[in-house]
Amino acid sequence: LISGLMEEQPTSLLWTYVNNTERLNLSLEHNSTYLTEDGEKYHSYIVGLFLSCMYTILLFPIGFIGNILILVVNLNHRDKMTIPDLYFVNLALADLILVADSLIEVFNLNEKYYDYAVLCTFMSLFLQVNMYSSIFFLTWMSFDRYVALASSVSSSPLRTMQHAKLSCGLIWMASILATLLPFTIVQTQHRGELHFCFANVFEIQWLEVTIGFLVPFSIIGLCYSLIVRILMRAQKHRGLWPRRQKALRMIVVVVLVFFICWLPENVFISIQLLQGTADPSRRTATTLWHDYPLTGHIVNLAAFSNSCLNPIIYSFLGETFRDKLRLFVKQKASWSVVDRFCRHGLDLHLPVRTKVSEV
Repeated sequence: LISGLMEEQPTSLLWTYVNNTERLNLSLEHNSTYLTEDGEKYHSYIVGLFLSCMYTILLFPIGFIGNILILVVNLNHRDKMTIPDLYFVNLALADLILVADSLIEVFNLNEKYYDYAVLCTFMSLFLQVNMYSSIFFLTWMSFDRYVALASSVSSSPLRTMQHAKLSCGLIWMASILATLLPFTIVQTQHRGELHFCFANVFEIQWLEVTIGFLVPFSIIGLCYSLIVRILMRAQKHRGLWPRRQKALRMIVVVVLVFFICWLPENVFISIQLLQGTADPSRRTATTLWHDYPLTGHIVNLAAFSNSCLNPIIYSFLGETFRDKLRLFVKQKASWSVVDRFCRHGLDLHLPVRTKVSEV
């Protein structure tokens, strides 16, 4: 009996040692995986915070001050406001609200703001209304430019200031309806859910991609392709070509910036939607953002950048706005040094046009 116990004891001790070793290895592997994931999240957070700070320092002042300047200068010259100026003012208003709201969104790195359903809903509604209005105004302005340049319809009685004001009102209404109507339907379906946010709904994301990007960009591309054809024909008229050549350069910049800024976010959302189509269990808009938070943050910053760059593209590159800005600075500048600096910066050697072009 004693010899049997002595034989069994080493075997028992060996199994205990092996089991403890396996448990220790599993524990070390688990801790290593956890530390690796935690390190990656920390790295993504730091990079995202750096990009948010760069956006706030570089792009945010351009978008915020530039859109305010467009509003102030154009409203200061109400008597000289043209149809494009009216669209610029409304676009600047939508972009200004979107840029101001972006400061909250770009620092929502851990998405903790959306832990509260009320805050998530408010932010989503606010962002969508101004996003739709900004894109819809860009689209309508493209169509208006084509109508203005087309020789056969440039003097159409439908292109009046009254109709332009009506168009602006309809665009704002369309933006509100495009946001509130799906919101009402979705809220009715998910009534009683405490932590529900309609921005995470599968169908809402499809709506954003289609009417918020694909349809507007198709219309913008069609209008500007027709505009390019008109401008190329104007090359035969030597007096018109130099001026319209500048408009052609601005058109190319407009299309490229709009496409570059909005394409990444819509591709990111489309990948999420395709995953949800293939696997219904992944039909939440937050899945891909949780898997790739840094990529999602970068595409959001790119989309907000479009509203920051619009003042430069649509106004500061246009001679009409530069003339108005020069007159505004000349009236408001109280120091001669500031006045001379602004005169030099705004290229005052150009003669002032007595009649403001509507193209």
